[in-house]
Amino acid sequence: MHIPHLHGVILAGGSGTRFWPLSRERFPKQLLNILGEETLIQQTVRRLLGCMTADRIWIVTNHRQAESIQWQLAAWNDQLSPHIVAEPEGRNTAPAIGLAALRLLQEDPDAIMVVLPADHVITPQRKFHHAVVAGTTLAQADYLVTFGVRPTRPETGYGYIQPSLKHPLSKAGRILGYRVTRFVEKPDSRTARRYLRSGRYFWNSGMFVWKARTIVEELQRHKPALFRALQRVVAYSRSSDTGAFARAYRKLEAVSIDYGVMERSEKTAMIPVDFTWSDVGSWASLPEVMPCDRAGNVMSGNIIDLGSTNSVLFGQQRIVATIGLADMIVVDTPDATLVCPKDRAQDVKKVVEALRARNAQEHREHRTVYRPWGSYTILEEASGYKVKRITVNPGKRLSLQLHHRRSEHWVVIAGRARVTRGEEIFDLHPGQSTAIPRETPHRLENPGDQILEIVEVQNGNYLGEDDIVRLHDDFGRPPQQLG
Repeated sequence: MHIPHLHGVILAGGSGTRFWPLSRERFPKQLLNILGEETLIQQTVRRLLGCMTADRIWIVTNHRQAESIQWQLAAWNDQLSPHIVAEPEGRNTAPAIGLAALRLLQEDPDAIMVVLPADHVITPQRKFHHAVVAGTTLAQADYLVTFGVRPTRPETGYGYIQPSLKHPLSKAGRILGYRVTRFVEKPDSRTARRYLRSGRYFWNSGMFVWKARTIVEELQRHKPALFRALQRVVAYSRSSDTGAFARAYRKLEAVSIDYGVMERSEKTAMIPVDFTWSDVGSWASLPEVMPCDRAGNVMSGNIIDLGSTNSVLFGQQRIVATIGLADMIVVDTPDATLVCPKDRAQDVKKVVEALRARNAQEHREHRTVYRPWGSYTILEEASGYKVKRITVNPGKRLSLQLHHRRSEHWVVIAGRARVTRGEEIFDLHPGQSTAIPRETPHRLENPGDQILEIVEVQNGNYLGEDDIVRLHDDFGRPPQQLG
């Protein structure tokens, strides 16, 4: 079911702070495979492929996440790569959507956009596709369409929509949606209970359908300064002046599309949807989308539990043993553990804020970091040295690079390593090693058909990931590593 002129825009710049410690700034919730074998962003792309081809999907993300997203979407990279827009800095949803809309109009003046966050769970797909068809019909009549979800509990973490139920929008006798009376910010618990009892309010899902031209016109009407600044940003994005693009983008007003446009526009409409929806906003929301045992527990990983109830228990490598917990969250990762009551799940983001204030590595990324060529795991780190285990997939190679402030020593554990060091090119086998001096161009490559594994010992007065100067790269990454 492909709809003419329909394009998908996936917003994938969030950091997922409430899903720490599994989610990190550089590996956020949308990159996690919480449900099934596919990650949330892979599921979102596949959801859109029921309405369009991959070359009509755009992804707006943070520059630090673009590489991981490209790696996860490798199956569609040839079609998706030209449409991955990397923000130099997150400026909320209005600039991200405005940039995508202006870029889209240059390719398709009749473009209709379906805008989706990258980290939602929706089932079944056919009901989602029916909602998109209805949304497209209203969008063609110049409405700004949002999907409203009927609330099932007095949720205080969502915004709400009050539609005008007495004034339906219909076509050929079929009600498609309703004009919006008002948008409501996240309420307190008493107000949320009143909204639930009234039956007149819907959760704001953050999903939209509209003509690219209509959202641009409304952005120009209600946020003229932002619109003019976005026009300059688009001009820079089409040029080779990446520095000017970054400087201009960082100056954009940080504002949500709801506050900047939807709450001000007279063209808003809401379609009540009947698919199952969750934004998986915190650990406490997992029971909505994952099966529970008879005691109401969600358990994943290496868990041994005795008598706990209504708890979320999540482990990875280590055994996690729990006894008699009630309404608790326990999440264990190799470098951080979270323990909190379920009713304090929203406060996890405060932990991330505290880690950020300390400049702690644990809020930025995991000990294991995935790259297009494979992965690396930090085994140990102290003043003057760092030890990593590096894996390189068959046929892949790292960039040709050098470091100003560190030397490296490589020991091959498994597979065959092809090493470029200065003018030399040679192979190493298990048990063999080599040294890479500072300022020396070098590259690690796996020419074999099994995974290459090495242990790397770094020595120097600075061991940050931003001490990488790329001289050549197979994956189109910038010459200077951004961390």
